[in-house]
Amino acid sequence: MIKSGEKKEEYRELKPFYISRLGALQGQIIDVCLRNGYSSSSPSLIASCEVTTGAGLKAWGAIPGKYYFVLKILSVKRVPKEV
Repeated sequence: MIKSGEKKEEYRELKPFYISRLGALQGQIIDVCLRNGYSSSSPSLIASCEVTTGAGLKAWGAIPGKYYFVLKILSVKRVPKEV
């Protein structure tokens, strides 16, 4: 959905792990590797994202009323070749 441009946001919980990585980056635009799964062979892509915080959309996997780091996907920069 991200690759096709249908999904415009990705969410990360406001927990110490992500606070240490994303907390100081709020309002900035960063490149992020997004992987669909945990295996090194899982499909992945590099996306340019703006880091914000807020409530997410249920349609894209967020729990209603819960706040997250929101990675607003501005563009997909690179999609590695499929193996």
